[in-house]
This record gives sequence, structure tokens and C-alpha cells, in this order.
Amino acid sequence: MADAVDVPIVADADTGYGNALNAQAAARAGVAAFHLEDQTFPKRCGHYDDKSLVSVAEMVSKLKAVRDALQDPDFVVIARTDAIAVEGFAAAIDRASAYLAAGADVSFVEAPTSEAEIAEIAKRLPGWKLINMFEGGKTPLLPVSRLQALGYRLVIIPSDTQRAAIKAMQRVLAAIARDGSSATMREDMATFAEREHIVDTAAHLARAKKYAS
Repeated sequence: MADAVDVPIVADADTGYGNALNAQAAARAGVAAFHLEDQTFPKRCGHYDDKSLVSVAEMVSKLKAVRDALQDPDFVVIARTDAIAVEGFAAAIDRASAYLAAGADVSFVEAPTSEAEIAEIAKRLPGWKLINMFEGGKTPLLPVSRLQALGYRLVIIPSDTQRAAIKAMQRVLAAIARDGSSATMREDMATFAEREHIVDTAAHLARAKKYAS
């Protein structure tokens, strides 16, 4: 993905895929930023129940290892805590504060359950803050303008486009099953030429030609 686009990419590094050394490796993936979280492995979606957390000390060590591994001074480390659902709101704020002190650039308190909690997170944590917004989660949806007014500078929407794509694929498959082709869905589909332009097939073919023997 980093090779395919020119805009900065924020990646979800989950728990760092292991210990502090694994987290170091994830920091060298070519993205502009990533968020690292304090769940145990294997992790669960932030809006699921029955999550569990590593100790504050373990998460702090991962963040310090990541900071030591970074070669790019502009790389942004985002520290996520899932503590609200496990240890309570106050503990989540304490964890986020500890992670900022350990070298994180941005705090990410996952799954607040009310607008009051969203506002309190922004009020109590310094610096840049990220919030997760998607339809159907535990966090109430607020407009980006409201989040910006509260003090958030990054908003991620992790599954809405995926879920929209699932519905679109189901409609196309239903048309194929019913009619024997997708012709009736033509207006809802990108053309073949549009698809080729988006995936930049011409550039891939040009690179292949350059290295052809």
C-alpha cells in the first residue's frame, strides 16, 4: 500500500505481533504512522466484549522499543488503549498518559460509550488524539466537525467502506444468479477501463517491460 499511493498511510499494527522486538519490526513497514495497542494476543476487535490487556509496563516497553527502532524522525507512533471495557474509564486515561510519557505521539482511547466520555478524553489527554468512528460500534457517531471542536485531530473509519462493498458484491452476485450475467448492474459498477486506471495497470506493465529480457 505504501508503494501504491503518495499520501501518508496510518497502519493498524494491532499488538505489535508479539513482544517489544516484534513491535520494532512493525515500525519499519514503510508507513507514515501506526497505532499499537495494549491488548493481549490474539487481540479482539475494540468493540467486542471479553478483551484482556497486557500490563502497563509491557506496553511501555513496546513503545520504547518502537521509538528506538525508528529511522524516520517524522514517523508518528499512536498508542491505543482498550482499557475502558476492561479496567474502566479512569484506568484508560492513566494508561494513555503513561503511553504518551513513554514516547507515543498520539493517544487513542478505544470504544468510549458516550459523548461525555469522548469529550472527557479530549479534555484530559494532552497533544494529538485519535478516535475511532464507525456505524454500529459502541461509540456514538459524532460529526467530524464536532470531534474537531472537542480537540481530536485524527478520525479513523475502519469498516464502513468494506461493509458497503459487501452489500454491493451481494447485489451483483444476486443479479448473476437471477439473470445469468451482471448486465442489469452495469450502472452500479465501475467500467473495466475505470478499474484498470484505478489499479494503474499501465504502470505495472511498463515496469514489467523495463525488466524484460
